[in-house]
Amino acid sequence: MKHFLTVSISVAALAFTGCGDDPEPKGITTKPKLDTDSDFTAPTYADDYSAIAAWDRRSEWNLANVHDPSVVYDGEYYYMYGTDASYGNSHAGHGHFHARRSKDLVNWSYIGAAMPETPAWVKDSLNNMRQREGLDPIESPMYGHWAPVVRKVGNKYRMYYSIIIDNYIKSGKPNTAANFDNSWTERAFIGLMETTSLKDNQWTDKGMVVCSVSDRGNDWSRTNRDTDWNGYFKWNAIDPSFIVTPEGEHWLIYGSWHSGIVALQVDAETGKPSKLESLEDYGVRIARRQNNDANRWQALEGPEVIYNEKTGYYYMFLAYDELSVAYNTRVCRSTSITGPWVGIDGRNITEGGEAWPMVTHPYKFNLHSGWVGISHCAVFQNESNGEWFYASQARLPENTNGNAFSNAIMMGHVRHIRWTDDGWPVVMPERYAGVPQTEIKQSDLAGTWENISMNYQFREQQTASSLTLSTDGKATGAHTGNWSYDATNKVLNIGELNLCVEWGLDWEASPRTPTLVYSGLTSDGRPVWGKKKL
Repeated sequence: MKHFLTVSISVAALAFTGCGDDPEPKGITTKPKLDTDSDFTAPTYADDYSAIAAWDRRSEWNLANVHDPSVVYDGEYYYMYGTDASYGNSHAGHGHFHARRSKDLVNWSYIGAAMPETPAWVKDSLNNMRQREGLDPIESPMYGHWAPVVRKVGNKYRMYYSIIIDNYIKSGKPNTAANFDNSWTERAFIGLMETTSLKDNQWTDKGMVVCSVSDRGNDWSRTNRDTDWNGYFKWNAIDPSFIVTPEGEHWLIYGSWHSGIVALQVDAETGKPSKLESLEDYGVRIARRQNNDANRWQALEGPEVIYNEKTGYYYMFLAYDELSVAYNTRVCRSTSITGPWVGIDGRNITEGGEAWPMVTHPYKFNLHSGWVGISHCAVFQNESNGEWFYASQARLPENTNGNAFSNAIMMGHVRHIRWTDDGWPVVMPERYAGVPQTEIKQSDLAGTWENISMNYQFREQQTASSLTLSTDGKATGAHTGNWSYDATNKVLNIGELNLCVEWGLDWEASPRTPTLVYSGLTSDGRPVWGKKKL
């Protein structure tokens, strides 16, 4: 099978085309370097945004302080919402599910929090449930506001959001080592808000949709806070994703480490399930990382489900491993929301197979600290041309620029998605920057490239090695063999690799400079990223 590797393109219309059907570019030169008369200006904001992280500098943030983003388009702007996490806790005391918007996916303006304060129903529902279990109420719950998803449904927008309760079940005390009472922490809730205008950022709360549920009755005991990970809750009500199928069914996909990812059908009018009376009413598992019901620490979370009408598949993107460094993105696909979901190697992810392809992984090009913790993504479409994009946070490695807390610097990354000829998504190695395109000739490709062939290594950045394409058609270094170039389709061939080549931005250069880039998959689903050294 072929696995095409691709890159980013045109700034104004955000218009991308497949490797085999690129139209002739209009109004651009045939220089091997970007036309110096172009009106393109590279983004200048710093990757290390610690100097402007404070709340009173929020007008300068752009994509600073982004975590677990969800992106939706209203016909004029792209809107991004996310988890409350921020460097130095800048968001604290200023509402929840902070939003920004952009017309070009490059320049983003902060517009405020979507939720001014935690709705009263959360505490009321929690304590009603605790009362039924013979537990004392929690007067001041420790809330976490996590991972919203926003979708347009008819003439309104729905935001499903998660609020976790970080207090111990038995005593109700905050989750600290000193307070540990040999019980698990309390349940999480997924709620729903709606609006008809994203621009106004005024949302109407619709209350609870679903909450964490256990199959263990009142046995909430935990033997050790540091070593016992066999969670009390079977389904953990966090990290919602939402999709309306081509047949008009509405599905909420949610869950995390505990026992896997769950699909729950909801009513099209209310956005909620018809009942929550038994464990079965909370949904059916569609993904897990281990085929082991005794192990409730599955090391996957953050599902994002989309449907690609061109391939006829649903795709589920999953965040693997811990979020600070090791986070990496996997993807699987299915012809049905409830599965089976399978990977590129045919493994059944619904039954605990390891998901491949891998989409992102901690990485480092030269001249930069690189990025870690790259996952929990939003996948969204340009409705005017059908192109897809990937957005997530990425973190700087610890001790970057001498900052012991630099791993808490979370920058939003937006990348263009391309699809291989056998229907798998790949993302660009460099963030989308709206770089306009010039013609690419075979002679432009000859020279030295930085190549990252990504293998899965827990908490380890994948680093660049050198690839040389010589003018006599030989490739040496990271890839070896003969190379050739199809200028019509912009496809670079190296041995059995077929790599789509386009202009992107060298974000690691100073100043940042347009360059040629490629991205794609090996036959077993490992990403291959590269950029040319100019």
